[in-house]
Amino acid sequence: MTSPKTNILHILGETILLGERREINFNVAKLHTRTTLEVPVIIERSKKPGPIVLFTAGIHGDEVNGVEIVRQIIAKGINKPKCGTIICIPVINIFGFLNMDREFPDGRDLNRMFPGTKSGSLASRVANKLITEIAPKVDLILDYHTGAANRFNAAQIRIVKDNSALDELATTFGAPFVLYSKNLNKSFRNTCHKLGIPMLLFEGGKSFYFDKNITNTGVNGAKRILNHLGMLHVKFRISKPKKKCIYIEESKWIRAKYSGMFKASAKINQQVSKGNIIGHITGPFGKFHHFVKAENSGYIFNVNESPIVNQGDALFHISTELA
Repeated sequence: MTSPKTNILHILGETILLGERREINFNVAKLHTRTTLEVPVIIERSKKPGPIVLFTAGIHGDEVNGVEIVRQIIAKGINKPKCGTIICIPVINIFGFLNMDREFPDGRDLNRMFPGTKSGSLASRVANKLITEIAPKVDLILDYHTGAANRFNAAQIRIVKDNSALDELATTFGAPFVLYSKNLNKSFRNTCHKLGIPMLLFEGGKSFYFDKNITNTGVNGAKRILNHLGMLHVKFRISKPKKKCIYIEESKWIRAKYSGMFKASAKINQQVSKGNIIGHITGPFGKFHHFVKAENSGYIFNVNESPIVNQGDALFHISTELA
């Protein structure tokens, strides 16, 4: 991947030359106290031209594990490229991060507001600024997410099907799973797709929770991608994935048939067969016990870790077709 955007980078009203390091404030808005709220955008440019890669996290304010992955990429100096440019935005939804909330203060999900408008809601304005002033400057985006509502996601890359360039990048990243999924309307990924900007969307872990294995997978995947692009310095050790990547073409949610106390017996990443007992729903008074069974054979890549579930709640996400 060779970027035509090589010598001078114009971003957020600033000009950054090759070899420069800059931290630019993404001016979001003011709080109701009139305090200015800004999101730091960390830019590292090599003296040698090359691709421009953007690492983002925290589109949802509760997805702290993604924030931790990008933080480590910066703290370990992985974001200092041998060639090209690396841009890091560890927390896009700074409002949600401060308030420990998934959404914006206006109650909107930022990842359903793209491409946004300059005169729309607060979330819409942030989406518009990201998609007009930052995204068009880059050649590749790695966007880090986690599971929501106590649902723990296995480390996975989500891409659209029938895109050989994304297939190659996803394989290089080396997560345990690659899930072929459609781009959701008004999402960051779908908007970038329409603009011709390739994106790898990483999912792993759950809200408000740090998981060492998920973090390591996210950081190691970033290093593999940068090494693949010729941007990683030789001092960084590149590890091979422990297991061969599994490509999931179709999947199904297994939902609770009853309300009660829930405990999963199957583990994340586990391969199960149809009819296997993978969890239990019990009543608090010792008179009810329901065995949750796998409705088909496949790999479990999402597990509900809530101890209390209601009828209809998603319990497991399991593959049904492998690519």
